[in-house]
Amino acid sequence: MALVPFDDRDGWIWWDGEFVPWREAKLHVLSHGLHYASAVFEGERCYSGNIFKLREHTERLLNSGRILGFEIPWTAEEIDAACIETVRRNGLTDAYVRPIAWRGSEEIGVAAQLTSVHLAIAVWEWGAYFGVEQRMKGVRLCMAPWRRPHPETAPTASKATGLYMIGTMSKHAAMDGGYDDALMLDWKGDVAESTGANIFFNMGGELHTPTPVNFLDGITRRTVMGLAKQHQIKVVERTIAEAEMKDASEVFLAGTAAEVTPVREIAGHSFTPGKVTETLMRDYEALVRLSPEEVAKRGA
Repeated sequence: MALVPFDDRDGWIWWDGEFVPWREAKLHVLSHGLHYASAVFEGERCYSGNIFKLREHTERLLNSGRILGFEIPWTAEEIDAACIETVRRNGLTDAYVRPIAWRGSEEIGVAAQLTSVHLAIAVWEWGAYFGVEQRMKGVRLCMAPWRRPHPETAPTASKATGLYMIGTMSKHAAMDGGYDDALMLDWKGDVAESTGANIFFNMGGELHTPTPVNFLDGITRRTVMGLAKQHQIKVVERTIAEAEMKDASEVFLAGTAAEVTPVREIAGHSFTPGKVTETLMRDYEALVRLSPEEVAKRGA
């Protein structure tokens, strides 16, 4: 099947408060965000017409902008409403939602205080492509050639576009080697995350996951931790050395796009997706299809 480019599709994109026909949503090549990565974004999922944990994503978007030194000129309530209306306007019920904010074209240089800040929201269809049974086979990871940086060398608490550069290069290297993804270490050589999702290890019936010091404390990550605690599964956040991976009986990834994805191999170490992974996968799949009010009641 031919690849459909993202700039040649039907639909509407919300741009600075107005809906623009999809193919007309273009910006100037001399935009600061394009040259200097002064942009932040979110990845959200809409299930059965409801955007899962929308407010948490919106608040993180606003905070990411502040970390990069700019205020996004819309309130959380306005951004939430725009996301919901963009999904509705495009006639979708199961979709991926992508808000992105960036510095404009008033200045091109390291200094950018005079640039305007823009916000756009795009959505596209994203259904459930694989059932639990098929996903339980697990994915294969290699070790990434790049490492997550020290939090004093990059704004690691923000979902900034520039931080994904090494993720893209690591993902490409993994795919070129026949793997599905790559596991990234941090600057010290300890386990961090995959190129786009957080990671969990089942060690002796407890879930161990790296402390989010130099990578995002993912919304799906926190959700999965909440679900685990509801099953009286102890969750341990700590530094995890690369050599400790072999001690895990189960490994899985957690992220908005990945949801809960079992891992069957990391750089030659084999794992068997089991009961804990399947339980959390099924719980997560059920949770995301509840209404926002029901999700709040669940407390996950």
